[in-house]
Amino acid sequence: MRGRSGRWWWALLLLTGNALAVERTAMIGGTLIDGTLNAPIRDSVILIEDQRIVAVGTVATLAVPADAKVISTEGMTVLPGLWDMHVHLMINGHADYAHWDRTYPAQFRDVIMPASARQLLLAGVTGARDLGGPLEDSIAVREAIADGRIPGPTLFVSGPFIQKKPYPGTEQFRWGVASPADARAKVRRLAQAGVDVVKLIDQDQMSEAEIAAVVDEAHKHGLPVIAHAHRPEEIRSGLKAGVDGFEHTGLAAAPEYPPDVVMALRERTANMALGPLFWTPTIEGLYNFPHTVNNHEFIDGEDWHVGLTPEIIGDIRRSLEHPERISYFQQTPQRWPTLQRKFQQLRENGALLLIGTDSGIPMKFHSGSTWNELDVWVNKLGVPAIDAIRAATYWPAVAMKADKDYGSIVEGKYADIIAVKGDVLKQVALLQRVDIVIKHGKRVK
Repeated sequence: MRGRSGRWWWALLLLTGNALAVERTAMIGGTLIDGTLNAPIRDSVILIEDQRIVAVGTVATLAVPADAKVISTEGMTVLPGLWDMHVHLMINGHADYAHWDRTYPAQFRDVIMPASARQLLLAGVTGARDLGGPLEDSIAVREAIADGRIPGPTLFVSGPFIQKKPYPGTEQFRWGVASPADARAKVRRLAQAGVDVVKLIDQDQMSEAEIAAVVDEAHKHGLPVIAHAHRPEEIRSGLKAGVDGFEHTGLAAAPEYPPDVVMALRERTANMALGPLFWTPTIEGLYNFPHTVNNHEFIDGEDWHVGLTPEIIGDIRRSLEHPERISYFQQTPQRWPTLQRKFQQLRENGALLLIGTDSGIPMKFHSGSTWNELDVWVNKLGVPAIDAIRAATYWPAVAMKADKDYGSIVEGKYADIIAVKGDVLKQVALLQRVDIVIKHGKRVK
């Protein structure tokens, strides 16, 4: 009996020891852009224990534990995992929304949204904000990723849009409000379900009292409110109600934002007590469309197929056979000349701009959206590469109040790290081919 008990005790010790064993990883050799204001660190060393970063230094200053698994980053740029602050997991580039919305809701949770999440992760996106989807599906996919059951970026979700009246056939992911009381009830329902943010659209069609009710109720529950900025009146009403951020650069073909909108924006961003006003311009899809119409070889690629069924892939491809006919972009030729000026106005007047893409809209595959946005910011709009990278790493984490754990490569934070062959500060488009992806300390690519 004693011998059997002894063997059981040693077996328990061995099991406990294995369970408590620390997994150590060392990323060695690359040039590190850590997401802070530090200069790039040459010959960098990043030490990871389990999910978190425990030390950052150089080959000359930081010893590597003998038991660490070594990942060479020689010849690479190493940087925090990217964030995309405006994605739609429920769509995958299909050109016909009405067809998609009536055909695929039953596959959102188990096929389409997981496929979108996986594609983002493989593209180096380790954090994402999903702004618009069915409530239960959005929460379920977020939790499946958090629990490690499916691969994907750390998700922050809004669930359904809040607007005055949902478009026909979209009631599953668009909620209308009939009164201030109804607006509060809808926001409470979202908060109780556990969303991370409230998405407000078409607020220029709502009463002032309804908009105020949405913002006030969301803030009571500690939730930020992100509003559309397609039309000047949406911006005016959103600023007046105290929203926390805006999305897009506008549907109107006006050459610039009106003077009163600019003045209101300037007054808001000057009020330091309110904190930053975050703005996600989602500019690339529109900016690149004139080129994409005639140069769409990327549609024949297969990176956007990951996780989707052959039937869905075929349906998407058929919908994109004639990019020049896609109704979603019919106003883009008129809007295109205004994009650079509006982007400049936002930067000049204090908005804190974030990388986000509207990923999932027609021809905007999750596998390529984010690097394209960075490329346009840097190579077309004149944003320094280091600032664009911080807009895709550090500032998104700040915007979601998650910068204690994410957004930069410093001791104590989750090891969300990517590496790319070459010098990203010189050629930001290298991010279209991310070579290494680490999510919470685990290599996934």
